[in-house]
Amino acid sequence: QALRWAKEYPDSLYSCVPIASSSRISAQAIAFNEVGRRAIMADPNWNDGNYYETSKLPINGLAIARMVGHITYLSDSAMHKKFGRDFQAKEKYGYDFSIEFKVESYLNYQGLTFTQRFDANSYLYLTKAMDYYDLTEGTGNLTESLRHVKSKFLIISFSSDWLFPPYQSEEIVKALKLNGKDVTYCQIDSIHGHDAFLLDMDSQSRMIRNFLYNVEKEFNLNNE
Repeated sequence: QALRWAKEYPDSLYSCVPIASSSRISAQAIAFNEVGRRAIMADPNWNDGNYYETSKLPINGLAIARMVGHITYLSDSAMHKKFGRDFQAKEKYGYDFSIEFKVESYLNYQGLTFTQRFDANSYLYLTKAMDYYDLTEGTGNLTESLRHVKSKFLIISFSSDWLFPPYQSEEIVKALKLNGKDVTYCQIDSIHGHDAFLLDMDSQSRMIRNFLYNVEKEFNLNNE
């Protein structure tokens, strides 16, 4: 949204701060979204989306979709640090399909709680909208798409983010620089994957605070 506003309303924005973002999501991200959608549509209670007048909701499919999506927010290092191969209330293998590892328990909890606050059809349409989004409008020419932006940019990525990896932020930076735009870029070293945008707040806050202070001073915004 921030990138879209900068492109569509260049005279209305002084600054733009895309964090762990991209001009369009990757094939890998689309693939994970599709797995989540298929999980929902395979739930017999989905009923082609016509479940609102029934007492049966596609909870299992939505929970699985959330579990898959949540994995993409983490990283191997973060999961190893948080869970490792630790057991959940067990001391040895049960040789069955019950929840045995802590990471299994965590994902099942995330899936279950998600179904209590989110709608399955909304998940389908929101993920499809993310798949379709393309700042270049299908041309693939990001430099041309950002030619008329006027705001200052601070672009932040995270080293272990494999859902929106740093190279996608760097593509935006390159396109802005080719257009002679004012852009600052920082890749924050983090083990938290995409979740870093929620967890590594201190580094982000300092950068954003200083960036906005300089924007405010340059454009004399206090006097407007």
